[in-house]
Amino acid sequence: MPGLAARSAAAALLAGVLERGASLADQIAAPAGPLAGLVPADRARAQALATGALRHLGRIDAVLSAFLTKPPAAPALNALRLAVAETRLDAVPAHAAVDAAVRLTRQHPKGRHLAGLVNAVGRRIGERGAELWETAAEAETPPWLAKPLRRAYGPEVLAAITAAHHAGPPPVDLTPRDPAAAALWAERLGAELLPTGSLRLRTRSQLSALPGYESGDWWVQDVAAALPARLLGPVAGLRVLDLCAAPGGKTLQLAAAGARVTALDISEGRLGRLRDNLARTGLGAEIVVADARDWAPEAPFDAILLDAPCSATGTIRRHPDLPHLRGGAEVAALTGLQAALLARAWTWLAPGGRLVYCVCSLLPAEGEERIARFRAETPEARPLPPPAGLGLDPAWITPEGALRTRPDFWAERGGMDGFFAAVLARG
Repeated sequence: MPGLAARSAAAALLAGVLERGASLADQIAAPAGPLAGLVPADRARAQALATGALRHLGRIDAVLSAFLTKPPAAPALNALRLAVAETRLDAVPAHAAVDAAVRLTRQHPKGRHLAGLVNAVGRRIGERGAELWETAAEAETPPWLAKPLRRAYGPEVLAAITAAHHAGPPPVDLTPRDPAAAALWAERLGAELLPTGSLRLRTRSQLSALPGYESGDWWVQDVAAALPARLLGPVAGLRVLDLCAAPGGKTLQLAAAGARVTALDISEGRLGRLRDNLARTGLGAEIVVADARDWAPEAPFDAILLDAPCSATGTIRRHPDLPHLRGGAEVAALTGLQAALLARAWTWLAPGGRLVYCVCSLLPAEGEERIARFRAETPEARPLPPPAGLGLDPAWITPEGALRTRPDFWAERGGMDGFFAAVLARG
């Protein structure tokens, strides 16, 4: 059946997240993972189908609950979830989605006996699915995340963030290698030139087929993720450390701006993407694979960008598997690691140098509170406001002068990831 391989891989991705706690990113990157051996079109379809199903899982399960007295075994349930996702999100005809769901169930050793159930429920989805979808509610933000977000931002902002997480596939943003050519590339790509200088594609396309890909004139990077590197200001000719550098978008920005970049990360595997992009763009950086807690530079750096490991709660719009993989317990360990990395990086900063600390987290414990505590412990750390001319909305600047973006910002444009970033000067 055409498309069955992609659907089978999507079902395996769902099972990996919901049953084994494996992230989509890890499964997609695994050499022997669910996408291994698929042609590019099937890989893309499987990834998009699984991601859409996870993004709307609460709503999908609400539709299915109208036809099920209790959830069936996972192979059948996931096949039905994909059928609802295909019919409601991708406008796939019900008969095709149901046929595929039945075939998926039959090919699974633990699901064969449930093929009749899947067929019966699938037919009812075709009859009433559209009606039920209109009234079904999306899942609420999990309590472990909702509680600190409500406390930090209030119930109205929490509702807006939750809505942004369910708003559909987020747009693809690009960072031009040469900021001065941003308008030219926006015209060539039919993209929107955002006030901050990023390009937002208006349609989803095969990126490798677009103008400028092979020549390395741009790379994929969310608009919010592109801001921390720019907070360092002019870096041409400076020795700059990109700490926790993978997957490497910030390294590319710094190298393109003329910095002499050292990109350090603990993961050799995650640095592979950076090596590929450096080769494609013709940019250069020294790559170091090491644990920053054990490594030390030969000389201080003029500037440091620390994109610290975090809960990644600001990226749920792009990674809807995260609420199913996190429970909040990991935040305490992460904040301890962030404190250790920030303190260590500070010792590597030359007098008069600048450090940007950033996290793709919505939690103040990993952002605002972390910097407040560091400043209380480090009197010589002087906060700096964001440089002028970055196109930042004043609403994104905290009372202390740091940057705070949220998924509900620019909602009419498609939103952005949630980031916190603060600039500190030494001395």
